[in-house]
Amino acid sequence: MKTMQKQRLEGLSEKIFLDRYAWKNADTNETKVGDMVLVLTKDDPKFPAKEVGEVIERDGRHVKVRTRSGEMVESTVEKLTLTVEKTPEEMWDRLAAAMASVEKTPELQQQWTDNFRYILDDWKLVPGGRIAAGAGASEELTLFNCYVIPSPKDSRGGIMSTLSEMTEIMARGGGVGINLSSLRPRRAIVKGVNGSSSGAVSWGGLFSYTTGLIEQGGSRRGALMLMINDWHPDLMDFITVKQTMGQVTNANLSVCVSNGFMEAVKKDLEWDLVFPDTTDPEYNELWDGDLDKWKKLGKNVLHYRTVRARDVWHTIMESAWKSAEPGVVFMEYYNQMSNSWYFNPIICTNPCGEQGLPGWGVCNLSAMNLSKFYDEENHDVDWEELGKVTRYSVRFLDNVIDKTPYHFEENKENQQKERRVGLGTMGLAELMIKLQIRYGSPESLEFLDKLYGFIAKESYLASAEIAGEKGSFKAFDLEPFMQSGFMKNITSVYPEVGAAIAEHGMRNVTVITQAPTGSTGTMVGTSTGIEPYFAFKFFRQSRLGYDEQFVPIAQDWINAHPGEELPDYFVTAMDLLAEDHIRSQAAIQRWVDSSISKTANCPSDFTVEDTKRLYELAFDLGCKGVTIYRDGSRDVQVLNTEKKEDKQESAVATEAAVTKDEKGSIDTLDKSLAVKVDDDTKKVFDKQYKSRPQVLRGATYKINTPFGMAYITINDNEGIPSEIFLNVGKAGSDVFAMAEALGRVCSLFLRYGDHGQKEALLIKHLKGIGGSGAIGFGANRVESIADAVAKALEAHIESNEHAAAYEHIAPIAATIAVEESEADTHAGHSHHEDAYASRDLCTSCGSASLINIEGCKTCSNCGYSRCG
Repeated sequence: MKTMQKQRLEGLSEKIFLDRYAWKNADTNETKVGDMVLVLTKDDPKFPAKEVGEVIERDGRHVKVRTRSGEMVESTVEKLTLTVEKTPEEMWDRLAAAMASVEKTPELQQQWTDNFRYILDDWKLVPGGRIAAGAGASEELTLFNCYVIPSPKDSRGGIMSTLSEMTEIMARGGGVGINLSSLRPRRAIVKGVNGSSSGAVSWGGLFSYTTGLIEQGGSRRGALMLMINDWHPDLMDFITVKQTMGQVTNANLSVCVSNGFMEAVKKDLEWDLVFPDTTDPEYNELWDGDLDKWKKLGKNVLHYRTVRARDVWHTIMESAWKSAEPGVVFMEYYNQMSNSWYFNPIICTNPCGEQGLPGWGVCNLSAMNLSKFYDEENHDVDWEELGKVTRYSVRFLDNVIDKTPYHFEENKENQQKERRVGLGTMGLAELMIKLQIRYGSPESLEFLDKLYGFIAKESYLASAEIAGEKGSFKAFDLEPFMQSGFMKNITSVYPEVGAAIAEHGMRNVTVITQAPTGSTGTMVGTSTGIEPYFAFKFFRQSRLGYDEQFVPIAQDWINAHPGEELPDYFVTAMDLLAEDHIRSQAAIQRWVDSSISKTANCPSDFTVEDTKRLYELAFDLGCKGVTIYRDGSRDVQVLNTEKKEDKQESAVATEAAVTKDEKGSIDTLDKSLAVKVDDDTKKVFDKQYKSRPQVLRGATYKINTPFGMAYITINDNEGIPSEIFLNVGKAGSDVFAMAEALGRVCSLFLRYGDHGQKEALLIKHLKGIGGSGAIGFGANRVESIADAVAKALEAHIESNEHAAAYEHIAPIAATIAVEESEADTHAGHSHHEDAYASRDLCTSCGSASLINIEGCKTCSNCGYSRCG
């Protein structure tokens, strides 16, 4: 074995480790001088902040802490996080001993403590968050990441029971998936109360609301996935529910799509929406949401209405195009490929979509860090080392099943019946850069097939070997097990896998899952999951200023090649065609027996028709689900509380813009303000307030800000700036709301009273307002959204020729001050644009650092991560 290395963590990595995964001492009264602690430096209920430091003085309950940056912080012991573990080595020792403790003999326990410690060393295996935080540290914390609860019984008692189960799981840190298809549709008769049902979607709102309450009570939001099957009468309501403000705000949504529905879409056929006959005397006893099972029992199914399959598909695609929801899971195909098809059908996924599970299903996750398996001498993968770590990792995860506490007996019974584990990867993008393979290229697809086929083979051989020693999962039946779509594929390429299972059996029903690994990947300092890097360049605000920084592997290359551009195999998510993302996902999905967390990034000009083609390509290539993110997609207002009016199109071109009509939001605000003043003031207000004509013209400025690209439209009345519209961030985000508010207030100011240099006064008060970061340099430096408005207004009033003049004006604070040739641009995006994608405010640290990665929101400043 290789010599174990001393692992040092710095900056954000150390903070994530100590805050989330290190073993804590709950009694901070034990704090003493010299202890390493996390100290609360900003005691804000919404945006708290912590720093790593050393206690240098203690007087009673008061302490003085010197932070890593040298700052002195005075605090109390109640505001400290005191960790038992200070280094990763201490955590690795704990985890290795905990996982080996379930082995049968002291000799085996010692052997596997050493083996597990070896794979944990230097982050070769990075355990899932629940395992890292709980194993060997608590007998109460679950070590499972993913849960699916059986579809609710279609009764008030059944729904409340599901709600209670969901709450208990979330309170212990687990993410929950619920399929709502068992609930009768809206307006269906409920005999017992002589009334009608509010519908499956309405009850989904209850689960979503409760998830939001759990967010308020803890350090991170409870994660929820809600799904519905394509035959349910409430399908269209489910697809569009998030277009109504406030109904379902704390859940991810996906539609379970069947092969038959996809055939109906391709052939332009009609599609029936149906539901079981609720008057059947055995309905309450037998109905569990499985329509096929209900039909096989000879039970009656009621027809509600017939729709055109393509119309439903278009609605799903349009919604996904607008806001990346709902997602699509090809559930019938998923079950055809699933090894548990014959005894435990998959009904839903976890909140990030990578783990499909049956009712009461659970899964424990960990990821191998592929960046650690580069053989520099041979410029290849270290296949021998990767195979060894893969085999040991399967046993590590299998032991978790026997080590974890179970809070529901049903979870224990189900997991012991199938022993489902999920070994995944992180660091793929870093490994491919080391191998000089461009992610998404034809060469990369061949490499991915070889790499993940090798991992699948080694994982299955390991599980079969453990079965020979400890026994197969209880529901193992060789003949039907080998008939799953996945087993037919793997044994056709690696017949030794089939031979090993035939001889020894199979320890785990599934072995492989590709999770997002957002927080753990950030802690380790490599690319997350199977994604390409989101960006190579970023900016970080520190006590030393605002500095441009690079991902370490990119920085190393730049240091070794001064003055040269990064080679084309340094590729980011937005450099790729959306089809490249899907083809890469499909190449990996072939070797993943569960599913994958993967986002197909699309350019802003991607159309609804493009989205349809992409989803259909994913189905044809064998993906189990699809998640897209169209750049700037939520700039379209999806959530409305009033009737949609004629609204200004997204301001994306530097040309004259026609504004909203007089029923638009500015005038609505004007009227709402006017009714709140007394009569005398109202007369003055009405006299001084300049009414607007039906049409105004102006110009739109594209300006980069620390929160992402801003589109600022300034319209004139009689040659004088009269109103400002701001479009920044995603609809529903804090940034979007603040930007809209700023635009409304600026417009109100410009249109009230005499215009004696009012625009100059507005510039004076907005210019130079700074926040947590800035973009650009010198005259092009933009400190904040307010500063961007000032710069746009300043540029606007310098010219009297508006639209024609502005067509040749360079954007203020351009994203990168370099000349780009056509060859440097891919699908309309430069190699650098992705570094400035729209960001939202992080609810943990308050910085503008929350970005969408792999279906999750991850903070690049503090490491906070949540699904959805």
